[in-house]
Amino acid sequence: MEPSNLRFTKDHEWIVSKGSPARVGITDHAQEELGDIVYVELPEVGRHVRAGEAVGTIESVKAVSEVYCPVGGTVAEVNRALTDAPETVNRDPYGEGWLFALAVDTPGEVDALMTPETYGAFVKG
Repeated sequence: MEPSNLRFTKDHEWIVSKGSPARVGITDHAQEELGDIVYVELPEVGRHVRAGEAVGTIESVKAVSEVYCPVGGTVAEVNRALTDAPETVNRDPYGEGWLFALAVDTPGEVDALMTPETYGAFVKG
């Protein structure tokens, strides 16, 4: 079960549902599908991004995957610890493995994303 304070995208990103800046990462399902993560490319702090825009990449031993921004906003912070320890995303995708924090333009956009229950059903297909 996914944490209740998060909202989810169909591209398997999560965002904290309340507060700004809001942390963003990839889901447990996504990290499992990717396998062992070996490199994370993060967006630039201060960059304004739109919902659905590719903002970085995650490389694993299996594939390279784009990271998409769940909602519009400005990148306020990035998780620099992932530069030296990208495997943290595998170990703790909802905690220490967060990717970046976003100053959200329109908080209502976050509420429109999938709830943990809806995302769980989406992943099960």
